[in-house]
Amino acid sequence: MKTVSNILIIGAFLILLFIFGPVIKEELGYRFDQWGGVRYSLEANPEFPQSGIRPIAPIDKEFGIVIPKININAEIFPEINPANPSEFLPILKKGVAHAKGSAYPDEEGNVFLFAHSTDAFYNVGHYNAVFFLIGKLEKGDEIDIFYKDKRYKYEMEEKAVVSPEELGQYVKEHTSGKTLTLQTCYPPGTTLKRLIVIAKQVEK
Repeated sequence: MKTVSNILIIGAFLILLFIFGPVIKEELGYRFDQWGGVRYSLEANPEFPQSGIRPIAPIDKEFGIVIPKININAEIFPEINPANPSEFLPILKKGVAHAKGSAYPDEEGNVFLFAHSTDAFYNVGHYNAVFFLIGKLEKGDEIDIFYKDKRYKYEMEEKAVVSPEELGQYVKEHTSGKTLTLQTCYPPGTTLKRLIVIAKQVEK
């Protein structure tokens, strides 16, 4: 009986590890960087390395996002309908989605990006873990968007946890000036709520 119980416990642990593995991996990577004093920077020169500072180069300058603090570096896929799961779920397996109808970095208005989503908690491992750590961002943290080979720098201003039904008003309320909104599921690995991070474009 004890052997059966142990097998069930180990089996349950392995299932949870499989489901939430991406979340755990991102969190541990962030923690190890913090403990090791590692920072990422777009300005770092790989030919003249500085202690504790690692260079990060955008993987897509046509449309991509880099967040040095949490080592995010991903491609952005434009004009994705956030109300159509059959359209956005395949994209979220590859990178970050730009909400259809929202602004671009070279325009007035709100650039709305979303990532890390799932149709059920047990499918979380099927989707890209790129936005798992955006909750670590604090006021003033840098977010860089590359668009048409040009860099646009933003600074984080606020964040909030909202219900899925509130997302529409967040897009509409932040349309003045040049702003950026990042959205992900919250808590990580669930579809219960949404974490919103809002940033404002600044001069480089």
